[in-house]
This record gives sequence, structure tokens and C-alpha cells, in this order.
Amino acid sequence: MPAALEIPRLDNVRVAVIVEHKFIPEEIEAYRSGFGLLGAQVDFVSRIWYGDYKPESVTFYSDVDPLDSAPWESPHRLDVRRGITTIREDEYDAVIMAANYTSIRLRYADLPEDLSQFNAREQVRAAPVPQFFARAMGNDRIVKGALCHGLWILAAYPELLHGRRVICNQVVMADILNCGAEIVMNADRVLTDGNLVTAYSKHEVVPFIAAIAQRIATLRSAQ
Repeated sequence: MPAALEIPRLDNVRVAVIVEHKFIPEEIEAYRSGFGLLGAQVDFVSRIWYGDYKPESVTFYSDVDPLDSAPWESPHRLDVRRGITTIREDEYDAVIMAANYTSIRLRYADLPEDLSQFNAREQVRAAPVPQFFARAMGNDRIVKGALCHGLWILAAYPELLHGRRVICNQVVMADILNCGAEIVMNADRVLTDGNLVTAYSKHEVVPFIAAIAQRIATLRSAQ
């Protein structure tokens, strides 16, 4: 990362990056290398079970199909071992929702066996990953990050975005406006509102990381 950004060290800091299929490889590598160079530990986490199937790990694939002859060595796959129900949000200094359609996939919740008990509003708030991110939103000590489409993870919790100043991809803007948020576009395409850091697209991932790092350092110095 360019030294001109004056990014603080993040020794003893833990960062959770929430991922799923359709992740962006260069974004994921930016988190791994960028936060790593600053001294932070980066954990990639997700929902890694479906129904009764609970593997020890799961492999996710990116938005680009692997073209090489050795896909197990490809940057287009990511092995995740940390399940969202086996961790607590307060273990982390920052929780980041990855870009692209990861947040769409992670809003899925199993239907109840008895469909006579189905309640759509309760159903959309029942998915484990949105619940995890919503709990993080309620913890002022945790920096929350959402890049590009990432704010979609909170669509079921509009009260958590109401009145917040954010930046997001144009594809997401209608939904985020309907949550009562204020979309503010600036030249940097990165915005910090309290402990929520948002950015427009994958192209802003480096200044996005810098803004999260600066916010973590600010919150730590205030403790």
C-alpha cells in the first residue's frame, strides 16, 4: 500500500471478512495482503453449512470461472473454515462484508417445516449472516465495512441504515434509499460515518482498507 496514505499499524487487530460464492479475487487478496502488511489477522468467515450438512470447511468460487489447469491453485477459489455460528462478532475489531453478490447469497434462510407458520418479515431477518452483521452494527467498538454491493446484507434491517451516510454501487442504491440511508457520493468514493465505512466499488478497495484501518486506530486510541 502506498506510504502516502499514512495507514496506521494494526498489530493485535482481528478483521473478519464475510465471503461466499461470487467473491472478487482481487478484493479478497487486497484484504489478505493489505491488512496482513499492517499487522492484522484476517479471518475469512461465512455460513458453511446447509441443512444437516456441516462440513469442517467449504470452498467458494469467484465471479470468474477458473481458466487454468490447476483450479486448486487458482486465486478464483477460497477455502473457508470459520463458520458464522462458531464465532462472535465481538472477537473482531472490524467486520467487512465482501463485495459483489456475496451478500445476496448470504441473505438466504431455510424455510420453516410448517409453512403455516411462515412470516415473510421474520423470514428475511432469520438468516445467520445478516443477524451477525446486525449485531456488529449494534457494537460501537467494531468497525463495520461494506464495499460495493455489501450493504445488501442489511436490507432486512432497515432501521440499522436509517439516517446513516453511505456510498454503495448504483445497483444497490434503490434498496439502500428505501432503508432510509443518505447516499453521499464524493471524489474518493469512500465514506466513513461513525464506525461504518462504505465504498463504491472494488476499484476503491485500497482506500477502503485505509479508511477502516484509520477508524480502528481512532477507536483504539479512545479506549
